[in-house]
Amino acid sequence: MKTIGLLGGMSWESTTLYYEFLNRGVRERLGGLHSAKILLQSVDFAEIERYQVKGEWQQAGEMLAVAARNLQQAGADMLLICTNLMHKVAPQIEQQISIPLLHIADAAGREIARQGLKKVGLLGAIYTMEEGFYRERLMEKFGIEVVIPARKERELVQRVIFTELCRGEFRAESRSAYLAIIEQLKQQGAEGVILGCTEIPLLVKPQDTGLALFNTAELHAKYALAECFDARTAAA
Repeated sequence: MKTIGLLGGMSWESTTLYYEFLNRGVRERLGGLHSAKILLQSVDFAEIERYQVKGEWQQAGEMLAVAARNLQQAGADMLLICTNLMHKVAPQIEQQISIPLLHIADAAGREIARQGLKKVGLLGAIYTMEEGFYRERLMEKFGIEVVIPARKERELVQRVIFTELCRGEFRAESRSAYLAIIEQLKQQGAEGVILGCTEIPLLVKPQDTGLALFNTAELHAKYALAECFDARTAAA
């Protein structure tokens, strides 16, 4: 079994989901007392968030690249960045390691394509929604069109993520606001919605809406398990 390196802590609430998804996945595949081989490097999210606010992405990338190298040196066979947003600096991290970095947008794109969908909505940090590193990858690699909420709604999504979800707070009024935004994305033609922040599935559940929801943390973990057990399946 390969060893999975997790670059986590952004936030730790969602990183715990990765640990659960990976271990459950190994048990389902192998049975008995089997569990996943995992190495975790967890960073201080407050430091990363300060870089985000200041637009100091180079410095954030350097910090995460050091953590990624630590995981590689400790014996990780692959790397997962346990957050959607910080894939903005994925190219910078990839330059510093020789093990594969499994991109979270690829994990989402593979499942969306498998379901035959061509147009989806995207919820996440405002940088993830507005910038091209995520949406353009989905279009270029999978031919998937991505729509995002209007500016006011994007700001609401951002506020809830950083002032509530990343602090372990899950409010009914925020869930209702998110569901209203999902309905607006449906009206824009979205056939499903990417929960492009790994904390959002802690707030919004599949049973809350009739639209297909793509839990990026879970799909990312499944992508890693495929790489561990079936190289042909994991090939992008």
